[in-house]
Amino acid sequence: MLFLEKIYYEKYTKKSYSLTSVDLVIDYLFKNISKGVYIDVGCNHPIKFNNTYLLYKRGWSGINIDSDHDSIKLFNKFRINDFNVRNIVSDDENVKKLYFYHKRSALNTLSKKLVDSRTSKPSKIIEEKSVTLNKIIEDSPYQNSKINLLSVDIENHEFEALKNFNFLKYKVDVLVVESTDTNLKKLEMCNQALDFITKSKIYNLILKNNYKFINWIHSDLVFVRNDFHQAE
Repeated sequence: MLFLEKIYYEKYTKKSYSLTSVDLVIDYLFKNISKGVYIDVGCNHPIKFNNTYLLYKRGWSGINIDSDHDSIKLFNKFRINDFNVRNIVSDDENVKKLYFYHKRSALNTLSKKLVDSRTSKPSKIIEEKSVTLNKIIEDSPYQNSKINLLSVDIENHEFEALKNFNFLKYKVDVLVVESTDTNLKKLEMCNQALDFITKSKIYNLILKNNYKFINWIHSDLVFVRNDFHQAE
């Protein structure tokens, strides 16, 4: 009897795939939407530490974007229902310096400020033309789709990626954005400060575009549109 009861409860216990378990918050917000659309900027890996895999398992699909070729190869293998893009995302289409540590590294970044704050240094610097998030969406199969979720985790370049994003056109329901304090020696949960977040450029940019801040897990900030309501 206890064995059957355990199986019953485990059936209704969700497994997290995100590094911070933020995907459980996301999944709850969209619990009644079975076929939504997401965009994951800085997707890194199709399953491990991924913010959208839990939704993908439920039948969602969308756009995954990463600067690493090997990451996108894995997405093309394991996330065949998604549109997977190898590009660096910024606020314009100009040549940028990508600080490259190694293949499939979550440390790869466009932010020199973040690189300077780290003890580990990149193995090389790659110069490459960036693309805007608007352009990627326009060139994708989701150009006319309702976008439910936008997750952005690109190592201290989130503000630039969203600076010129067309919030009015796409009206994304939920945003999950990484916030990085480069002054911290260790990016641990106990060292995070709400005062830093509320004064940050990314926080205030999102609030100005008709969003409210509803949750905070480690370095992941969760925002919802002011007119967002969970589907019944």
